Amino acid sequence: MEHILVAGATGYLGKYIAKNLVESGYQTTVLVRNSRKFHDFNIPVDHVLEAEVTNPDSLLRSCESIDVVISSVGITKQSDGLSYMDVDYQANLNLLEQARKSGVKKFIYVSVLNGEKLQNLKICEAKEKFAYELRNSGMDYCIIRPNGFFSDMSEFFTMAKKGRVYLFGDGSFKSNPIHGDDLAKVCIDAIESVETEIEVGGPETLSHQEIAEVAFEAAGKKPKISHIPEWVRAGSLTALKLFLGPRKFGPIEFFMTVMAMDMVAPEYGTHRLKDYFNELE
Repeated sequence: MEHILVAGATGYLGKYIAKNLVESGYQTTVLVRNSRKFHDFNIPVDHVLEAEVTNPDSLLRSCESIDVVISSVGITKQSDGLSYMDVDYQANLNLLEQARKSGVKKFIYVSVLNGEKLQNLKICEAKEKFAYELRNSGMDYCIIRPNGFFSDMSEFFTMAKKGRVYLFGDGSFKSNPIHGDDLAKVCIDAIESVETEIEVGGPETLSHQEIAEVAFEAAGKKPKISHIPEWVRAGSLTALKLFLGPRKFGPIEFFMTVMAMDMVAPEYGTHRLKDYFNELE
């Protein structure tokens, strides 16, 4: 059985990838910043390596004896003064260089749906810059493009619990976010797959209006939904860009952009958003 390295294993997706690899019988090594945080998950991997992927020296020999690297390294909330280019691009590039030097056979990278079309956003610019490097690395590769995680939808539930959900436009934009466990299985299937790019979403496609209604049902609240006009969204983005630094503006820019467009990918998996919201309750 092949030896897999999971980078970013303390993140929402990474922990599910590690868990599913172990359950599938793969020899599994995880690469994390904080080994104590990973040990709290109680996932019996074979090895835990502690390293800082933004520092190439800390990655030396991390890929020795590794057959496949799966990276979900990236930031959604910037901290430690690091930018998207520092992490989503450069940190993954550091890992790719180490994988190439060590003779790793395949590199699987988790990016984002429509990343090529959204390169005006800082996060997508960094992700697509790395994707370009990966395609031209000479290694076998696969780029996984999910359209959003269930964890990203938690804000709907938070608003519903407070009594009101705010939507951009008329609420007709659609999405089919995917649970981390389902997406982890896609990543593991990619180990043997010949596909180089995979777009994937969850098993049910819902409008934002429908997602809000599901959130209210799970919260046990009567639906109260306010619709924000497009001009307000666009104006807010312009104003926030002026007053917020790049580190704070980046996550807001991404969220406010993808919530004002359809983000629909081929349906996959079994986990339902309603069940996820019920678990939050």
